[in-house]
Amino acid sequence: MRNSISRRGVLQVIGAGIALPASVLALGSIAANRPTPVRWTGACLGAMSQMTLWHKRPSHAKKTIFQLVVEIERLENIFSLYRSDSEISRLNRDGQIQAPSSDLIKVLEQSQIAAQISSGAFDPTVQSLWNAYNLLDNSYPFAKEKLRRTTIDVALSQVDYTAIATRAGSIRLEILGLQVSLNGIAQGYITDRVIEILGNQGFENAVIDLGETRTLGAMPDGSPYTIGLIDPTAPEKIAEDIQLTNAAVSVSGGYGSRFKASNTHHIFNPQTGLSANHMQQVVVIAAKAVAFGEDAIMSGEDRARHLLDAYPGSKAILTRNDGSTVRL
Repeated sequence: MRNSISRRGVLQVIGAGIALPASVLALGSIAANRPTPVRWTGACLGAMSQMTLWHKRPSHAKKTIFQLVVEIERLENIFSLYRSDSEISRLNRDGQIQAPSSDLIKVLEQSQIAAQISSGAFDPTVQSLWNAYNLLDNSYPFAKEKLRRTTIDVALSQVDYTAIATRAGSIRLEILGLQVSLNGIAQGYITDRVIEILGNQGFENAVIDLGETRTLGAMPDGSPYTIGLIDPTAPEKIAEDIQLTNAAVSVSGGYGSRFKASNTHHIFNPQTGLSANHMQQVVVIAAKAVAFGEDAIMSGEDRARHLLDAYPGSKAILTRNDGSTVRL
């Protein structure tokens, strides 16, 4: 059975089992010395999420899941754009924040490194573009072409990752109207944090999907986790299966969220303010969930090769606009 475990609607974890209501449940019979799966489903940074842990003592797994949920909640209060009082929301609203958490500083620094490596193809300050397209959608179909272009041009002038200044005890956005979105990297950061906690708690088998997917070890029987990649040309179908052991997979595609006023998608080209349309889908497999912002690869194959060179051991599966695939 293939059951969605949602990574922007494009991943399915086949080996992990059944999608459940938002809760913590232990499944299967408890046999001596046999790990039992304990699963949690909920949401993280606006994405449907799921965690499956295997342990010989389900009570320990349940206790650990509650610990993980507390940690996820703490990090949501830093990174969530859906919470008006989160650190990132306050930074975007006020243009600065005093005494930021070390987590926010780390992820901002990682995002700026990704932006530098990708020559700006990935940019953590594209939130103003999302806001502009969303505003145009709310005025659709009344917004005229000139107004639409002006709105996008203004938003584009507020995109510049070099205008994020991190100093001792503060973060400041140095362009009026500039706003930060860290979802792509923050989801991976939270996922990696969860895996770190599980390792410290003695877990050897787990699959975590918090908007990014990462596995700890293999399945209890030693087999790898099987991940089904949805076909970007026909999202109701599985294009292929991949095997993961102690690895992470990230997927980007423009089919998940579109703006009706312009028929553009949510993955932007920071240089033009338009959608990045050189690829239908990008799949990146790496040791950790936090990498370089796979959205940048939507700009083209040459960009993908350059980015992968900067992260040894990473691999990519690219689906071109003609439906063909290339593996790097």
